Amino acid sequence: MPDVLVFDGYIDEPGSLGVPPYVHPLPRAVFGAVRDAGSDPHYVTVDQWRSGRRLPPSDLLVVLSGMSVPGRYLRGMPASRRELVHLIDGYRGETLIGGPAALDAHLRERYHRSHYLDAAAAVHDLLVTGEAGERWRSVEEWDRWMLLGADCVLSHPDHPQPLVAEMETYRGCVRYVNGGCSFCVEPLKGRPVFREPEAIVAEARALRERGVVNFRLGSQTCIISYKAKLDGTDCPRPDPDALETLLSGMSSLFPNVLHVDNANPAVMARHPEETERILASLVEHCTPGNVLALGMETADPEVGMMNNLNATPEEVLWAVRAINRAGRERGDSGLPYLLPGINVLVGLEGERRETLDINYRFLKGILDEDLLLRRINIRQVMPVRREFPRTVSHSEFLRFKERVRADVDRPMLERLVPVGTVLRGVYTEMREGRVTFGRQIGTYPLLVGIPHPVDLDRFYDVAVVGHGFRSISAVEHPLYINGCHITALEALPGLGRKRATRLFLARPIECVDDLRNALDDPRVADAALPFLSFDRPEH
Repeated sequence: MPDVLVFDGYIDEPGSLGVPPYVHPLPRAVFGAVRDAGSDPHYVTVDQWRSGRRLPPSDLLVVLSGMSVPGRYLRGMPASRRELVHLIDGYRGETLIGGPAALDAHLRERYHRSHYLDAAAAVHDLLVTGEAGERWRSVEEWDRWMLLGADCVLSHPDHPQPLVAEMETYRGCVRYVNGGCSFCVEPLKGRPVFREPEAIVAEARALRERGVVNFRLGSQTCIISYKAKLDGTDCPRPDPDALETLLSGMSSLFPNVLHVDNANPAVMARHPEETERILASLVEHCTPGNVLALGMETADPEVGMMNNLNATPEEVLWAVRAINRAGRERGDSGLPYLLPGINVLVGLEGERRETLDINYRFLKGILDEDLLLRRINIRQVMPVRREFPRTVSHSEFLRFKERVRADVDRPMLERLVPVGTVLRGVYTEMREGRVTFGRQIGTYPLLVGIPHPVDLDRFYDVAVVGHGFRSISAVEHPLYINGCHITALEALPGLGRKRATRLFLARPIECVDDLRNALDDPRVADAALPFLSFDRPEH
């Protein structure tokens, strides 16, 4: 049987993440399908290839890549079309393309083997029968291939930390009958096909045995609708017992991080009793910093109707309030256990200039009600499923986005993580000038800028010292006053360059009285005290 190279060019879709630190389920499924067909798979990421790694010899190249939503990335970036053409043209064997890149018209015309339905099933059939058919894998194949593909993660450059394994719970959309939202490809996958809780937990156990400690149940349109009783309606009744079984099974593996992603606010609002039970399970079994991303898309009712959106603004607000009631308590990571996020999509059919004002007033109303939002994701619609006529101009889109960032995002961030909040386990990922950037591991983590020297690829506890529009500034916590860099002292509230220099020159500082004597204002010293330690840290 031929050797197969699985090339992970990173996939980013509305329902699933595959850009580092995430590893997408599809490369793991393809890896398992190749093994199931009796061939030997190899796994390489685009970042390893970019860094000059030579590709292992193989007879079949399976390229998995593409994004169907626009995204901003801290480290890894999905492979560009130019990179994919360079890769494939330089390969001497046969090639198959999967993921959103398979929908790229240029790539489809240039390379005839493109499979967006299910690249894992296509690869398996190609190896077994010689023909790559367009079909979905069966549930039995799905579960088997995910177990057989677990070894794939051992070759990922982020393994074991900060790697996050994206887990699939089901495919398809409960709104498959009426075609779903105008912009979304998920309803095209048809009637939802659910995996059993035991199978998902078994896959997680296999990954756990291979060193993976972070998991996200993210590859679904709505986690609330997992195992829902499908009746052909837009909002079938959820099954809290099934989700409790899944979440308790996942938490029994003692992961460092267990998070989820998407939730349909219409399902939540129309089934309040089931939703309350599910939210309680999420808070009990998942780790702090968890986010339910709510697909509002627009608060303009007319635009919602024209694009067959599911949730009304009133239902979205109900869901935001319910999640706040259930999950606002702060956990040991420094963040609340469960918070809502809201997705806003600009460029939908029927949109007007007034639509942006309606969206702004809705988001500002959440802030004014003293509710918490972890994330407001504002993006422009991409013509993946269909073309959309031009509505507001790009400059109007940018002005709306900047207005939300200034008037909602920043004060919301100040409410979520006030100055002095200690965030545990921030993993440092990149350096830009004198600032090192890191994130906690999990779904939609806060971007943390550390303005003093720290090592890369390490975990730090940090204390918040300032806020941007979508990021925060923080210093290592506790900050050893007699050993830290002067830029760390300068970042402390109320100090600035002049006082930081005075404090730096007065070292060693042995006690609170020394600190107060070194500064000209006891109130400034007392404000800085919670950030500082007089004891040398143990390493």
